[in-house]
Amino acid sequence: MSRIVVAAPSSGSGKTTVATGLMAALRARGLTVSPFKVGPDYIDPGYHALATGRPGRNLDPVLCGEGLVAPLFAHGAEGADVAVVEGVMGLFDGRLGTRGEGSTAHVARLLEAPVVLVVDARHTSRTVGAVALGMARFDPAVRVAGVVLNQVGSQRHAAEARAAVEEAGLPVLGALPRNLGIEAPSRHLGLVPAAERNDAKIAAMGEAVAAHVDLDAVLELARTAPPLGVAPWRPAARPVQAPRVVAVAGGRAFTFRYPETDELLAAGGCRVVEFDPLRDTVLPAGTAGLWLGGGFPEVHAAELAANTALLAEVRDAVRSGMPTVAECAGLLYLCRTLDGVPMAGAVDADAAMGPRLTLGYRTATAERPSLLGRPGEVVTGHEFHRTRLLDRPDADPAWLLPHPDGVATETLHASYLHVHWAGHPQLAARFVEGVHA
Repeated sequence: MSRIVVAAPSSGSGKTTVATGLMAALRARGLTVSPFKVGPDYIDPGYHALATGRPGRNLDPVLCGEGLVAPLFAHGAEGADVAVVEGVMGLFDGRLGTRGEGSTAHVARLLEAPVVLVVDARHTSRTVGAVALGMARFDPAVRVAGVVLNQVGSQRHAAEARAAVEEAGLPVLGALPRNLGIEAPSRHLGLVPAAERNDAKIAAMGEAVAAHVDLDAVLELARTAPPLGVAPWRPAARPVQAPRVVAVAGGRAFTFRYPETDELLAAGGCRVVEFDPLRDTVLPAGTAGLWLGGGFPEVHAAELAANTALLAEVRDAVRSGMPTVAECAGLLYLCRTLDGVPMAGAVDADAAMGPRLTLGYRTATAERPSLLGRPGEVVTGHEFHRTRLLDRPDADPAWLLPHPDGVATETLHASYLHVHWAGHPQLAARFVEGVHA
């Protein structure tokens, strides 16, 4: 599988713009492009999916274990001509205190993939060469194979930076001018999700990259990646006579979920049916389980509250014992209120926006048996939210982080924690078991 990793010295250098633009430009050439994102982020893969027409997938050694990175990559890349992996933060930045666990460099090593370095040249010129040289030499096991200059101010500026990088022994694959107007807008949790926008910006990213980056040189680098020699990841299949419907929240308010979640549910004998809590007034016919993932309910709270018929049905379903998993936004949706706006009321707590962002990997322990957890069981997950619960639910917590998080019963598991089920397939199996029961 031809593959490259798009990395940068730091966040804000233009990785998403260049990676998404590369995906769109290569697809416009008639190639089938497989998109990936390093780390737990849900938003960038939405842009990747629009650019390629294939699911945007995550590669995260922390959430899934490094042994699953190459198999998950092989699974997602099946049938593609080339894979483009967008990095996270700076090339060597990973989980704190771990010497780069979960970093872009970590994933590049596991995939034996060449790295294309995106360098923001706005406030420098020849120093770009020193930056690129240092990045290339810092870890000999990571092969920085080319550089894309971003935000160059003029042809003279581009020539000066290009010469410095070439003096450092690295090829310059392209130079993107400033003020192209193709950057994606941001808000309190990062980029605005692709589901809330149209694909005109994606096409513009592809056109800009095609005009200013040597795509043939990029493809030539991608072809230098050696065979991985691993079997693709496959979810364990459960034979069933009749699939059971699992209603999965989607639409503009619920955009956070990993594609492998749907694949694990389908392999477990469930039929995944997406519904939009902003628009649909009833759950899908035959719903036997609910999966409410992450997203931005705080942005759409008034619209969610106006859909009173669906809120009432969800509340009744959860209270009557329908197996339900709710992660982050799903937890907020089940609360009594969100920023004072009525929600479903299936969880006896109120939620509101807080003053600071909660972000990071978490080691979570289950204290008591529940729909998903077993006593003493430990999983690794990720928190990413700016809301908080104003009061503790009068029920057992879903996880100890070590502070109590969410609420869990025999039929409900609602928490702020995002868990990649490919890394913890027993959680998917337990939910599936509950749905079939």
